[in-house]
Amino acid sequence: MDVDVDVSGDGSQRPHAYEVQVLHLLVSPEHAYFGRPRDGAADVPTHDLDEVEVVAGKGIRGDRFFGKAAHMDAAVTFLAAEAWEAVAADLGLPAVPDPLLARRNLVVRGVELDPLRGVDFELVTAAGAVLLHGGRPANPCAWMDRVVAPGAHRAMRGRGGLRCTPLTGGRVARGPGVLRSPVPLDPARAGEAVLRRTPLP
Repeated sequence: MDVDVDVSGDGSQRPHAYEVQVLHLLVSPEHAYFGRPRDGAADVPTHDLDEVEVVAGKGIRGDRFFGKAAHMDAAVTFLAAEAWEAVAADLGLPAVPDPLLARRNLVVRGVELDPLRGVDFELVTAAGAVLLHGGRPANPCAWMDRVVAPGAHRAMRGRGGLRCTPLTGGRVARGPGVLRSPVPLDPARAGEAVLRRTPLP
Protein backbone atom coordinates (compact mmCIF):
# COMPACT_ATOMS: atom_id res chain seq x y z
CA MET A 1 0.00 0.00 0.00
CA ASP A 2 1.02 3.64 -0.44
CA VAL A 3 2.69 4.85 2.73
CA ASP A 4 3.33 8.41 1.52
CA VAL A 5 0.02 9.85 2.71
CA ASP A 6 0.71 12.54 5.29
CA VAL A 7 -2.29 14.39 6.71
CA SER A 8 -0.16 16.85 8.67
CA GLY A 9 2.03 17.92 5.78
CA ASP A 10 5.24 17.33 7.71
CA GLY A 11 6.20 13.67 7.84
CA SER A 12 9.57 14.61 9.34
CA GLN A 13 7.79 15.01 12.68
CA ARG A 14 6.97 11.29 12.64
CA PRO A 15 10.08 9.56 11.27
CA HIS A 16 9.31 6.09 12.66
CA ALA A 17 7.03 3.96 10.46
CA TYR A 18 5.65 0.53 11.38
CA GLU A 19 3.61 -1.93 9.35
CA VAL A 20 0.44 -2.82 11.23
CA GLN A 21 -2.72 -4.83 10.71
CA VAL A 22 -6.09 -3.37 11.63
CA LEU A 23 -7.94 -6.54 12.62
CA HIS A 24 -11.22 -5.14 13.92
CA LEU A 25 -13.14 -1.86 13.74
CA LEU A 26 -15.79 -1.87 16.45
CA VAL A 27 -18.66 0.60 16.35
CA SER A 28 -21.52 0.40 18.83
CA PRO A 29 -24.13 3.12 19.46
CA GLU A 30 -24.60 2.17 23.11
CA HIS A 31 -22.59 1.04 26.12
CA ALA A 32 -22.85 -2.67 26.90
CA TYR A 33 -21.19 -2.68 30.34
CA PHE A 34 -23.17 -0.67 32.86
CA GLY A 35 -24.00 -1.33 36.50
CA ARG A 36 -22.81 -4.47 38.25
CA PRO A 37 -21.27 -7.32 36.24
CA ARG A 38 -23.50 -9.83 37.99
CA ASP A 39 -26.52 -8.11 36.39
CA GLY A 40 -25.28 -9.02 32.92
CA ALA A 41 -24.16 -6.99 29.94
CA ALA A 42 -26.71 -5.04 27.93
CA ASP A 43 -27.82 -6.54 24.62
CA VAL A 44 -26.76 -3.72 22.31
CA PRO A 45 -25.89 -3.74 18.60
CA THR A 46 -22.18 -4.04 17.90
CA HIS A 47 -20.71 -3.78 14.42
CA ASP A 48 -17.30 -5.02 13.31
CA LEU A 49 -16.91 -2.95 10.14
CA ASP A 50 -14.56 -3.00 7.18
CA GLU A 51 -14.25 0.79 7.23
CA VAL A 52 -15.15 3.64 9.59
CA GLU A 53 -15.30 7.41 9.41
CA VAL A 54 -13.25 9.37 11.94
CA VAL A 55 -14.29 12.96 12.64
CA ALA A 56 -11.75 15.38 14.11
CA GLY A 57 -12.46 16.15 17.76
CA LYS A 58 -15.52 13.88 17.87
CA GLY A 59 -14.50 10.27 17.29
CA ILE A 60 -15.90 7.51 15.10
CA ARG A 61 -19.24 8.32 13.51
CA GLY A 62 -21.97 6.08 14.90
CA ASP A 63 -20.03 5.04 18.00
CA ARG A 64 -21.14 5.55 21.61
CA PHE A 65 -18.30 8.00 22.30
CA PHE A 66 -18.95 10.17 19.23
CA GLY A 67 -19.30 13.85 20.10
CA LYS A 68 -19.65 13.23 23.84
CA ALA A 69 -18.00 16.03 25.83
CA ALA A 70 -16.89 13.65 28.59
CA HIS A 71 -14.96 11.58 26.06
CA MET A 72 -13.35 14.21 23.85
CA ASP A 73 -9.88 13.17 24.98
CA ALA A 74 -10.70 9.49 24.59
CA ALA A 75 -13.01 9.28 21.60
CA VAL A 76 -11.09 6.52 19.78
CA THR A 77 -9.74 3.49 21.63
CA PHE A 78 -6.99 1.07 20.55
CA LEU A 79 -6.18 -2.44 21.73
CA ALA A 80 -3.08 -4.41 20.77
CA ALA A 81 -4.00 -7.92 19.63
CA GLU A 82 -0.77 -9.14 21.20
CA ALA A 83 -1.86 -7.82 24.59
CA TRP A 84 -5.20 -9.61 24.33
CA GLU A 85 -3.43 -12.86 23.43
CA ALA A 86 -1.04 -12.41 26.36
CA VAL A 87 -4.02 -12.09 28.71
CA ALA A 88 -5.46 -15.35 27.37
CA ALA A 89 -2.10 -17.06 27.84
CA ASP A 90 -1.74 -15.75 31.40
CA LEU A 91 -5.18 -17.11 32.25
CA GLY A 92 -4.46 -20.47 30.63
CA LEU A 93 -7.49 -20.22 28.36
CA PRO A 94 -7.83 -22.95 25.72
CA ALA A 95 -8.55 -20.35 23.03
CA VAL A 96 -8.17 -16.59 22.65
CA PRO A 97 -11.54 -14.93 23.40
CA ASP A 98 -13.18 -12.57 20.94
CA PRO A 99 -11.24 -9.28 21.26
CA LEU A 100 -14.46 -7.35 20.65
CA LEU A 101 -15.36 -8.23 24.26
CA ALA A 102 -12.88 -5.55 25.32
CA ARG A 103 -15.06 -2.95 23.53
CA ARG A 104 -12.12 -1.08 21.99
CA ASN A 105 -12.69 0.59 18.62
CA LEU A 106 -9.52 -0.53 16.85
CA VAL A 107 -7.84 -3.87 17.44
CA VAL A 108 -4.39 -3.69 15.85
CA ARG A 109 -1.41 -5.95 15.47
CA GLY A 110 2.22 -4.84 15.20
CA VAL A 111 2.37 -1.73 17.37
CA GLU A 112 3.49 -0.97 20.92
CA LEU A 113 0.85 1.41 22.25
CA ASP A 114 2.19 2.77 25.54
CA PRO A 115 4.94 5.03 24.06
CA LEU A 116 2.21 6.79 22.04
CA ARG A 117 0.82 8.38 25.22
CA GLY A 118 1.14 12.14 24.94
CA VAL A 119 2.24 12.24 21.30
CA ASP A 120 0.61 12.79 17.90
CA PHE A 121 0.76 9.81 15.55
CA GLU A 122 -0.61 8.99 12.12
CA LEU A 123 -2.45 5.86 11.02
CA VAL A 124 -2.51 5.19 7.28
CA THR A 125 -4.73 2.49 5.78
CA ALA A 126 -6.15 1.79 2.34
CA ALA A 127 -8.96 4.27 3.09
CA GLY A 128 -6.65 7.20 3.83
CA ALA A 129 -4.92 8.67 6.87
CA VAL A 130 -5.89 10.12 10.23
CA LEU A 131 -3.84 11.96 12.82
CA LEU A 132 -4.47 11.10 16.48
CA HIS A 133 -3.19 12.23 19.85
CA GLY A 134 -2.38 9.44 22.27
CA GLY A 135 -4.00 10.01 25.66
CA ARG A 136 -4.49 8.01 28.81
CA PRO A 137 -4.56 4.22 29.05
CA ALA A 138 -7.84 2.44 28.39
CA ASN A 139 -7.94 0.70 31.73
CA PRO A 140 -9.92 -2.53 32.03
CA CYS A 141 -13.07 -2.75 34.11
CA ALA A 142 -14.38 -5.43 36.45
CA TRP A 143 -16.72 -6.59 33.70
CA MET A 144 -13.78 -8.46 32.12
CA ASP A 145 -13.99 -11.11 34.84
CA ARG A 146 -17.59 -11.75 33.80
CA VAL A 147 -17.45 -11.57 30.00
CA VAL A 148 -13.96 -13.03 29.41
CA ALA A 149 -12.92 -15.23 32.36
CA PRO A 150 -12.26 -14.93 36.10
CA GLY A 151 -8.99 -13.07 36.60
CA ALA A 152 -9.18 -11.20 33.27
CA HIS A 153 -9.56 -7.83 34.96
CA ARG A 154 -6.26 -8.23 36.77
CA ALA A 155 -4.50 -9.80 33.77
CA MET A 156 -5.49 -6.84 31.58
CA ARG A 157 -3.98 -4.20 33.86
CA GLY A 158 -1.38 -2.37 31.84
CA ARG A 159 -2.66 -4.07 28.67
CA GLY A 160 -6.08 -2.46 28.28
CA GLY A 161 -5.14 -0.27 25.34
CA LEU A 162 -4.95 3.44 24.59
CA ARG A 163 -7.50 6.25 24.42
CA CYS A 164 -6.96 8.84 21.70
CA THR A 165 -8.27 12.14 20.38
CA PRO A 166 -8.69 12.36 16.58
CA LEU A 167 -6.94 15.52 15.36
CA THR A 168 -8.01 15.15 11.73
CA GLY A 169 -10.92 13.51 10.00
CA GLY A 170 -10.68 10.66 7.54
CA ARG A 171 -11.45 7.02 7.04
CA VAL A 172 -9.81 3.91 8.49
CA ALA A 173 -10.03 0.54 6.76
CA ARG A 174 -9.58 -2.96 8.08
CA GLY A 175 -6.42 -4.61 6.80
CA PRO A 176 -2.78 -3.61 6.38
CA GLY A 177 -1.64 -0.16 7.36
CA VAL A 178 1.27 1.96 8.48
CA LEU A 179 1.60 3.77 11.78
CA ARG A 180 3.92 6.77 11.85
CA SER A 181 5.23 7.84 15.22
CA PRO A 182 7.47 10.65 16.50
CA VAL A 183 9.00 8.21 18.98
CA PRO A 184 10.49 4.76 18.38
CA LEU A 185 8.28 1.77 19.14
CA ASP A 186 9.12 -1.88 19.76
CA PRO A 187 6.42 -4.13 18.24
CA ALA A 188 7.92 -7.08 20.11
CA ARG A 189 6.70 -5.47 23.35
CA ALA A 190 3.11 -4.97 22.18
CA GLY A 191 1.83 -7.69 24.53
CA GLU A 192 3.67 -6.55 27.66
CA ALA A 193 1.86 -5.03 30.62
CA VAL A 194 2.98 -1.47 31.38
CA LEU A 195 2.07 -0.14 34.80
CA ARG A 196 3.06 3.46 35.49
CA ARG A 197 3.19 4.83 39.02
CA THR A 198 2.79 8.42 37.83
CA PRO A 199 0.91 9.82 34.83
CA LEU A 200 2.64 11.46 31.92
CA PRO A 201 2.92 15.29 32.17
